[in-house]
Amino acid sequence: MCRNFELLYFLNLVKLWKDDIIKDMNTEIIKMDEGAIRKEDIQKAGELIKAGELVAFPTETVYGLGADALNKDASRKIYTAKGRPSDNPLIVHIAEISALEKIVTEVPEEARRLAEAFWPGPLTMCFYKKNIVPDETTGGLATVGVRMPNHPVALAFIKGAGGYIAAPSANTSGRPSPTLASHVYEDMNGRIPLILDGGAVGIGIESTIVDFTGDVISILRPGFITKEMIEEVVEQEVQIDPAVNGVSADSRPKAPGMKYRHYAPKAELAIVEGHSHKAVVEYMVTLCQKALEEGKRCGIMVTEEHFGAFREFEERKEFVLKNLGHEDDEASVARALYRVLRDFDEEQVDVIYSEGFVQDGVGQAVMNRLIRAAGHRILSVPEE
Repeated sequence: MCRNFELLYFLNLVKLWKDDIIKDMNTEIIKMDEGAIRKEDIQKAGELIKAGELVAFPTETVYGLGADALNKDASRKIYTAKGRPSDNPLIVHIAEISALEKIVTEVPEEARRLAEAFWPGPLTMCFYKKNIVPDETTGGLATVGVRMPNHPVALAFIKGAGGYIAAPSANTSGRPSPTLASHVYEDMNGRIPLILDGGAVGIGIESTIVDFTGDVISILRPGFITKEMIEEVVEQEVQIDPAVNGVSADSRPKAPGMKYRHYAPKAELAIVEGHSHKAVVEYMVTLCQKALEEGKRCGIMVTEEHFGAFREFEERKEFVLKNLGHEDDEASVARALYRVLRDFDEEQVDVIYSEGFVQDGVGQAVMNRLIRAAGHRILSVPEE
């Protein structure tokens, strides 16, 4: 069945190109005034969705690339616009909890409690889908991920567009997710008709994904809603899926971000870990000096607390130094991560070295994104 789905996707993609449905277009940006959402703007975006087109919109996590989740042709357009593998499922965004009943077969009591606790918010839950949700939306899976974003523009847009919006992040596949409308425009200009500009997002990393289709409740992607927060609500142990940090090349991912290299800058990225911060900093300097000798432009990502160790190199313009936020405030690191990776692209660095983070709480989500962006390239400080 999976191979047949891949063949079907390819043939439909060829048809789209042949029919000139995929073509250069003028991408409009509508600035959504802070605290005031204009009815005519939401109506325009909704009409585009109902016509089978794509619209980028802000959420509290990252910007999403939206299409009618119940329209298989519209979902195909998402994969094409992003250059996204067709087995990588899309998340369906809703604006009301009651909307679940139309698209999923069953909602366990634990899931209802999570929805009451965290929706609207950065939490996606996976259920078995009803046939009304096309395979093109779920990457050929019998399951679907659903969430209700906590952003006034997103909620108004979803309601105005029919109530069911399939939306991955609004970037070309593999690149850092967009946290500003300008990031979306950089990747999607000429590919989609409209971007709703709601300003900078609040969280900066994608939602936590919780799976209710297995024998136990499991986390498929860590995010701002942590394992501990989920366990407190469901009152039972929740597992971290072993595939969170990578699945085999021939497997079908159950959720976005599980299989392919994601969130990556154009430069080669590596995470540096060691027995002390001092050792990590010194090794990062050594690595960058070596890169300089090889004629490469080097970038460094560190938290505010370790910024000073690289100041002299930055003043001499030897390295490109970026601040990730505060070490004791993982949420600030999450907000900065994708923006910093895109800043490195603009400054045309060849190689980037980043410090690692403790994999607890939101730090686990940050490290998950970093590991994906680095293609699992982690360097350990050599022992003396």
